[in-house]
Parts: sequence; C-alpha cells; structure tokens
Amino acid sequence: MTTVNMLEAKTSLSKLVEAVESGAETEIIIARNGKPAAKLVSIDAEPKKKVRLGLLKGKYPPMSLEEFNSTDEEIAAMFDASPNDF
Repeated sequence: MTTVNMLEAKTSLSKLVEAVESGAETEIIIARNGKPAAKLVSIDAEPKKKVRLGLLKGKYPPMSLEEFNSTDEEIAAMFDASPNDF
C-alpha cells in the first residue's frame, strides 16, 4: 500500500492508475495535509473475503464434557504423563 499526497497524485495520476491496473499496487492512498482522504483501487479488485466460523457445525454429533474427557487417561499414557499433569 502506497500513500501519496494530493499534489503528487495530480501530477502522476496516470502512473498511479497504471500501477493499480497492472497489479503492482493493490491500493494507493491519497492524502490531503498528511491525512488519508481517498483510496485508489482497481475496479476489478475483489473485496477481501471474510473469515467464516463454524463451517463444521452439524457435521459431528454433539459430545458431552464427560465423553470429551473420557479419553484423558489414554491420551496421557501416549505422552507418558498422568491426566492430572494437564
């Protein structure tokens, strides 16, 4: 992400647009008096995908805490530790 001031953006607009079009830059921030004012992005740019949580919901049967903890001793034995070490 590159930031340019307003004067630089005015004088080199075609270069900035070319950089965004070619993919050399994903976005260019144009600042006015040092503060971001606008964003130059490719019109074909896809919005960032949001992280989706819970994709496996309903894929596995529900498990109680007792069922979940029932294998603690077996797992501890695999690591040569006692269940109370956890």
